[in-house]
Amino acid sequence: MRSAQETLALIGGRKPDFALERDLYCDPGVYQQDLEQVWYKEWLFAVPACELAKPGAYATMQVGAYPVVIIRGKDNRIRAFHNVCRHRGQRLCAKDNGSTQNLVCPYHQWTYDLEGKLIYARDMGEDFDASKYGLKKVHCVDLGGVIYVCLAEVPPPIADLARAAMPYLAPSGLADAKVAYSSTIVEKGNWKLVMENNRECYHCGGSHPSLCRTYSDNPRMTAMDGPDSASPDILDHWKRCEAAGLPSRFVNAADFQWRLARIPLLNNAESYTMSTEHAVEKRMGTMPFYDAGSLLMYHYPNTWNHFLGDHAIVFRVLPISPTETQVTTNWLVHKDAVEGVDYQLPNLTEVWINTNDEDRQVVEENQKGILSPAYEPGPYSRIQEEGVIQFVDWYCNLMTRRLSPRPAMAAE
Repeated sequence: MRSAQETLALIGGRKPDFALERDLYCDPGVYQQDLEQVWYKEWLFAVPACELAKPGAYATMQVGAYPVVIIRGKDNRIRAFHNVCRHRGQRLCAKDNGSTQNLVCPYHQWTYDLEGKLIYARDMGEDFDASKYGLKKVHCVDLGGVIYVCLAEVPPPIADLARAAMPYLAPSGLADAKVAYSSTIVEKGNWKLVMENNRECYHCGGSHPSLCRTYSDNPRMTAMDGPDSASPDILDHWKRCEAAGLPSRFVNAADFQWRLARIPLLNNAESYTMSTEHAVEKRMGTMPFYDAGSLLMYHYPNTWNHFLGDHAIVFRVLPISPTETQVTTNWLVHKDAVEGVDYQLPNLTEVWINTNDEDRQVVEENQKGILSPAYEPGPYSRIQEEGVIQFVDWYCNLMTRRLSPRPAMAAE
C-alpha cells in the first residue's frame, strides 16, 4: 500500500506522454490519496437538475466514504447535504432517488425539512437545542441545468466554468427536460482508466460500430486546441450554428480541466441513432434544428456529456474501489415528449447502451492487463491520444501540488 510520498515519487518519475505506472491504477494507498486529493476537493457532477423535478425530489450518490443527498427544496432551490442523521449517524436516504415531504431518519425518526433544518426529535429534553443539529451542508451549484457538488470545506473557484458553460447549455433548455431513461453499470477498472478511455477515439473504429455510424473518430475533430481551422466542414457548421444562436467554438479552462465544443456528426447525421435520424420529435429547449451536431462537455474528474438537437446524454463517474468504477448515464428529452409517441426508448438509447457496454469491456481488459507483473507503461500517440495525455498531465500536476510537502515557514 503506497504512501503519499511513494505516490508522489511514482508521479515524479513518470515518462512524459507515457501511461502511468501500475500502482497508480490499482494500489489501495494511491486510491485513498485520489479520494482525499481529488474527489473530496474538486467539483463533481451529481445529477441533471430535471431529475429533481418537484420539491421533495431527491437523489443520492456515494463519493468514497461520503454518502450525499441532493434534494429540491420547497423554495425550488436544489441543495446538497451529507446523507447522515445528526443523531447517531444513520443514512437518511438509502435509495438512489425518490420523493419525500421531509427527510426522516428510519432509525429514530429524527426529521429534517427540505432545507436541512431539524424539525422533530422525540424525547430529547427541555434543554435540547434543535438549531444546533441541522444537516451538514455540501456545496452545491446549478450550472444551467446540471448540478455540481463539492465536499471541500472551501471549494475551488467555479465562476469561470459557470460563465463559459451556461450560454452553451442554455439552448438545450435543460430545466425544461426530463429523464427518459437511466442506466448504471459498474466497470471493473480504476476511475482513471474510465476517464482515459473516454478521452480518445483511437479505439472507436475497433470497438464502437454503433457509435461510429454518427460520431467521427478523426482525432483532429476533437483535438485539445480545437479542430484544424482549415477544415471547411466544421467552420461551416460553426457559422450555421452561431447564426442560429448556438455558441459552438471550443472554450476551455487554462489547464483543460473542462472544455465545451460543438462538433458536427458524420454525414449530416441528426442524432446518435442507428438510422442517424433524430430519435425525439420534440427538440430540446430552443434548439433550431436537429442536425446541430453534439455539444461536447467534459469536466474532470467525473463527467462527460453530449447535448444534441433532440436529446442530451449526461454521464457521471464515481470511484468504488481501486479497480471498480460506477458509471451512470441519463438520457434527457423535452419534458413534453411522450414515450411511445414522440420517441421510442430502444431507438433513443441503443447506441449509447451498446457503447457503454463496449467501453466497460475495454476498461476491464485494460485493468486486467495492467494488473500483470509484466505490465510497463507504453507511449501514447500524440496524434490519437492527445486528450489522454492532457488528462494524465492534469491528474499528475494536481496530485503533485497537493501531495508535495509545504515549505516550512521561516523562523522569526
